[in-house]
Amino acid sequence: MRIRVLAMTTVFAALPHVAAAQQAPVSESFRTSAASAAKNLMAAAEEMPADKYSFKPTPAQMSFGDIVAHLVEGNDYLCGAIGGIKAPARAKVTGASGKDALLGELKDSFAFCDQALAKVDDSKLSEQLPFFGGKTRSRVGIMFVTVGDWADHYSQSAIYLRLNGLLPPTAKKQS
Repeated sequence: MRIRVLAMTTVFAALPHVAAAQQAPVSESFRTSAASAAKNLMAAAEEMPADKYSFKPTPAQMSFGDIVAHLVEGNDYLCGAIGGIKAPARAKVTGASGKDALLGELKDSFAFCDQALAKVDDSKLSEQLPFFGGKTRSRVGIMFVTVGDWADHYSQSAIYLRLNGLLPPTAKKQS
């Protein structure tokens, strides 16, 4: 009898949390994707040696540092649009800014994403928001663009790491 009471108490205590998560499955999933992207992109940026931030496979491609600088700008724009808040003023970084400066700004931009996305729920996914080139897109459309952008740039980073004899974070054995 005691076990049943304990089990029922546990279930009833957990119900509000389960219900809350199910009320915004798209937003919750997006926040999970954002956390995963932040972890992997930060780890890739940390893995690349400072002297390789200028590396680019061909002259037409972005350097590794350019990718990180682009992510900072993209995080501010995309997360700000999704969350409906303005990104903080930050020092302008370029691919030549150096590893420490770029890593610091990348970390800060993902912290901004956490803040901007914290209160996003599924009630306004179809809301039309200003987007590149004077166009509009739905909030959920911008969320999809953002996930694709993070995946694209992680893929680039992973390739650049491998071309320099380094394993990308997701290729390392987990202990």
